[in-house]
This record gives sequence, structure tokens and C-alpha cells, in this order.
Amino acid sequence: MYIGERVKKLRKEIDMTLVELSEKSGVAVASLSRIENNKMTGTLESHIAISNALGINISDLYQGLAADKKAPVVQTSSDRTDVFVHDNKSVSEMLTSKVLEKKMMPVLIKVEPKGATHKEETKRGIEKFIYVISGKVEAVVGDNTYALNESDTLYFDSSSPHYFKNVGTGEARIVCVISPPVL
Repeated sequence: MYIGERVKKLRKEIDMTLVELSEKSGVAVASLSRIENNKMTGTLESHIAISNALGINISDLYQGLAADKKAPVVQTSSDRTDVFVHDNKSVSEMLTSKVLEKKMMPVLIKVEPKGATHKEETKRGIEKFIYVISGKVEAVVGDNTYALNESDTLYFDSSSPHYFKNVGTGEARIVCVISPPVL
């Protein structure tokens, strides 16, 4: 149950109208309507005013509310099927499924020696974090080049044109986390 459903249920149990609740709580009718229809949650102050108007403690208002938690998702390497080939020397592999339903998108990038990913550029507001698992990488972001070794990280606004190049002798492996997800 969400806060809006709880407010509506408690209000109806004591046979109070939305207008009456508004008058007693000082919370606008429009706001109460949005809260009850789960269009907004309201503030702590409005929750205290509502609970006082309903004649209950704030803890009673929150009793039985569901935390909007998603179940953990385990994905083995054999489950991962979303692999994108940049060219014959680099690939990106999604590390989770249904990425557009999530708040971040983890990707494993593998680049062969002398290989590179294709140049990317996202809309503003998209951020990337990379962690070099193994290898030597040049991260080119805009006009800057960053030399990264194993265990190095880089965090940047991905609206700048960017790509990753393997400058080592073995395969480079990079974890890249994109937030919010974008394809």
C-alpha cells in the first residue's frame, strides 16, 4: 500500500470528505487529491497535518506502507545475450537485462590490442563511470586524453564525444556504468 491509498482508506473509515480533510489539515484539496491518487507523495509536514486531522499518530499513517523495492536480479554469464560488436577488435556486453527499466546500465567492454570502441556522444545529463579491470586504455573524452591502467577509474559527462582505445599488449577489459541508461 502507498501513502495515498492509506490516507484515502483512513479518511473514508471515519467518513470524512476530501474537503473536510483539507479544512482540518490546511493541505489544499488539489494536493490531497494528488496524494490520494498517488500522483505525489506530499511532504513530511503535510503528512503530520493529515495525520493530526485524521486523529492519528504519524506512525499510524505510515503503518503497512510498502517500500518500493525491486527484487535483486542475478544474471550469470551464460544469461547475457546482449553483446554489441563495435568492430572486429571491440565488443560491449550488457551486464544486466531490461536496462531501460533501471537507473543505471552496467556494461563490460572488451578491446583487443590496438583496437578501439566507436566514438559515442549522448544527450546532456547522461554520465559514465569506467573502471579498468585489466589492460592499458586511453580514454578520449572531448579534446582530452586520459591514460588509464588496471584499477584506474574515470567519471565524465558522456555528452562529450568519447571512445576507449587499447594501448597495451593484451585484451583490455573495462566496466562502464551509464546513468541514466541510454541506448
